Amino acid sequence: MSGTGIIELICITLGLILTIGPALAARARRRTEDETVDDYEPTVTVITPMYNEGETIRQTIRSVLAQDYPAHKLRLIVVDDASTDDSYEHALDEARGENRVTVLRNEVNLGKRRSINRAVRRTTSEIIVSVDSDVTVDRRAVPELVRRFTGPEIAAVGGQVDIRNKQTNWLTRMQAVKYFYGYHTIKNLERAYRTVLCLSGCLTAYRRSVLVELEPVLEARKIKYGEDRFLTRQIIKAGHETTMTMDALCHTTAPHEFGDYVSQQLRWRRSTIVDYLGSISHFWRMHPLVALHYYTIFASIIVYPVLLISAIVSGMFIPLMLLHVLVVLGFGLYYASKVRGRPADQRVSALAFLPMVFVLPISYAILTPLAALTLGTKSWSTRRGTSSDKLASESATTATAPTLATECNDESNTLHAEPVRAASPFGA
Repeated sequence: MSGTGIIELICITLGLILTIGPALAARARRRTEDETVDDYEPTVTVITPMYNEGETIRQTIRSVLAQDYPAHKLRLIVVDDASTDDSYEHALDEARGENRVTVLRNEVNLGKRRSINRAVRRTTSEIIVSVDSDVTVDRRAVPELVRRFTGPEIAAVGGQVDIRNKQTNWLTRMQAVKYFYGYHTIKNLERAYRTVLCLSGCLTAYRRSVLVELEPVLEARKIKYGEDRFLTRQIIKAGHETTMTMDALCHTTAPHEFGDYVSQQLRWRRSTIVDYLGSISHFWRMHPLVALHYYTIFASIIVYPVLLISAIVSGMFIPLMLLHVLVVLGFGLYYASKVRGRPADQRVSALAFLPMVFVLPISYAILTPLAALTLGTKSWSTRRGTSSDKLASESATTATAPTLATECNDESNTLHAEPVRAASPFGA
C-alpha cells in the first residue's frame, strides 16, 4: 500500500471513530444522560466579563435579570476588562436602580479568567454562572443548569450555545450546522460519562468551591486564549465531573465576515492544540472511550493536513474534494432530518453545510500550522486591550453611587458600595 493509501486509511478510521463511536457509546452507557433534581435552589451569581461590547451588554444584563429564578437568590456581576469604548457606561446605565447588579472595572486588561476570578472573590454564592457579554440567555437557563447539580461530584454544568443570526449569509448558515453537530453529536459521548471536555464560557455553571480550589492554577496561567477549555480540563484533572444540558440555552452572534471567522477559528485552534498537549499527563482519568474519542480528534488535526499535501502531490486532490462533497452533503441531510420540526427561522437548508468542503481544507492546511507557530501569544486574538501579568499591582475602580455599582452580600441581602481592593485570596 502506498503512503497516500495508508494516510487515507488512517483518515477513514478516524472518521468512523468520530461518527459511529459516540452513538455506540451512548447506547452502552449505564447512567441516564440528563439526570435532574428539583429540590436544590442555591444562591447564584452570574458573572459576565466584558471587553468592548458597547451597547450589546444591555441585552445580556436584561436577559440575566429576567431569569425564572428566585430574585433574592440571584445576583449579577459585570466586569469591564479595561474596555476602550463606552461598554462600561452602558453597563452602569443598564444597572441603574437595580440592586442585584454590580459593575466592576479593571484599569488594566487582565483577561477573561482573571476578571472572573476577581468577581468570584466578591460573592459568597454557592453557584457561579459564567455568561459571555455578547450573549442573551433564555429565561429558564439558570434554573436548568442548577437542576443538573445532582450530586457533589458534579462541579460544572454547561448549556447549549445557539446562533441568533443563522440567516445572515452563507457563513452563518454553515456555522449553524457546525454548532448543531458540536452539541448534538460530538459531545454526546462526553455527556454520557460526565466528562465534557470543553464547557463554553457563553453559559456554564460552576460550584464556587471548585473555582476557589483551582484559583492558584488559573491565576498562574499566562496566555489569555482558550481559558474555557483550560478551566474545564483542570476541573476534570482535579477529579471532578462535568456535564451539560440542552435545556439551558443561550444565543450568540456568529461571525458573518470571513476575516472575523478566521480570527475566531485561529484562536480556537490554538486553544485546542494547547489543551490536547496539556492533557497528556492526566488523560488516564478519563473513561477509555472518552479518551479514545478525545485523541482521535487530536490525531485528525495532525493527519488531515498531511492527507491534503499527499493528495496534491499524488494528483488525487480533485477526487479527495469530491469525497468531501459527498461526506459534507451527508452531514447536511442528517442535520435537516433532525431539525425539520423547528420554525423556519431556526433552521437552515441541508445545502448550507456545503461551503465546509472548501473551508475545512483552508482551516486545517493554513490555520493549524499557523496556530501551532503562534502558541506563545498572550493576546485574546479578538481583543485589543493592553495586557498585564502583574496582578499584585492590579488597580480597578467602581462607581461610587450604590445605584450604579453595588456589592451584594448574599447572606444578609444588604447592599453597600466599597472601594476595590488589590487581588486577594478567595473569600477575603
